[in-house]
Amino acid sequence: MNAPAELRDLALPSTIDPDALRGLDMIRRLVAFPTVSRDSNLALIEWIREYLEDQGAKTTLTFNDEGTKANLFATLAARNGNATHDGIVLSGHTDVVPVDGQPWTSEPFAATLKGDRLYGRGVADMKSFSAIALAAVPEFLRRGLERPLHFALSYDEEVGCIGVRRLIADVVAKGWKPAGCIVGEPTGMQLVVAHKGRTTWRCRVRGHEAHSSLTAQGVNAVQIACEIVAYIAERARRFRDAGRRDDAYDVPYTTLHVGTIHGGTALNIVPRDCSFDFEMRHLPFDDPQAFHADLRRHADGLLPAMHAVDPGTYIEFDALTSAVGFDAGVDSAIAVLGRHCNGHSDCGKVSFGSEASLFHAANIPTVLCGPGHIAQAHQPDEWIGLDQLAHCEAFMQRLADRLCAS
Repeated sequence: MNAPAELRDLALPSTIDPDALRGLDMIRRLVAFPTVSRDSNLALIEWIREYLEDQGAKTTLTFNDEGTKANLFATLAARNGNATHDGIVLSGHTDVVPVDGQPWTSEPFAATLKGDRLYGRGVADMKSFSAIALAAVPEFLRRGLERPLHFALSYDEEVGCIGVRRLIADVVAKGWKPAGCIVGEPTGMQLVVAHKGRTTWRCRVRGHEAHSSLTAQGVNAVQIACEIVAYIAERARRFRDAGRRDDAYDVPYTTLHVGTIHGGTALNIVPRDCSFDFEMRHLPFDDPQAFHADLRRHADGLLPAMHAVDPGTYIEFDALTSAVGFDAGVDSAIAVLGRHCNGHSDCGKVSFGSEASLFHAANIPTVLCGPGHIAQAHQPDEWIGLDQLAHCEAFMQRLADRLCAS
């Protein structure tokens, strides 16, 4: 399979001098660690930990249950010795999505410069932000920090924001009180002050097997599941066409989506089992539990006909994940700081989720702002423009203006 034409156009001239980008070498170093979520991130974490400790940072690791993955929380104290209060957190996740089966035209785990783009898994989502922040550490120290600067690097963000929960719990338990957090997800360097919540479920349908010539003696689990999927699609249209909206979001209404479905064993067997996974990305005023209750009522209406054939048939819903949305507010102190660092005054809201809501829920006011675009994330030949890297480096310079003495 060939890569899309827009990804094969590698002869674009660069308007940014790569040699002027201080973080480019650091990006290459981080991308070279193949930290796919299913694998360990310890080699990358230990490399960054050693780098930061050599700069005088105090570091803490929090591990998964198996000890195969770790979060890193590192602190550069202020000149007066303050390390625990009024600091700013620069946050990024270390894991990336797989490259299996994708039509890459370059080595995924080697950041490759072609024209005005840098290619590699994680360059957009989201190692470039972390790398540029780490590369700026000598500059922060040379100018003298008046407030603490923290680095939060997590594991397993891509599979449910799992690792960062332990990192945040550790920070809270120690009584540390950062004044704010900047999560460097790819926003095109737009300051983002809010994102939707996300709730996911699995529906399991148990039918009754029969020979396909005797369908009346069976309960077709696949068809029952599809009736429920069709109702979810109808509810999605209602949210789109008649629901409340917030036009500040890139998708200004609550969305529903069925992502996977599995069922059946053979065409000549009425299927006994079917399951599907679905999600709701909701605006603050739409309640996922109210939607789920409505869906449950619809499913219950299908049960009498199923039970008439076999009382052992059922429809069950399992809650999988739940992530709250957040809204820092355009006038919050962290948003004001973000606008200063970004160099312009506009703010946005996005539909994708992130670790930002978890920091915010822990009373650490949070915004998102990072280089690259979500459209390039998770794709074959993932890339980031050099102009985005330059913008992020300018962001770090302006952050230093606010945090440092000179």
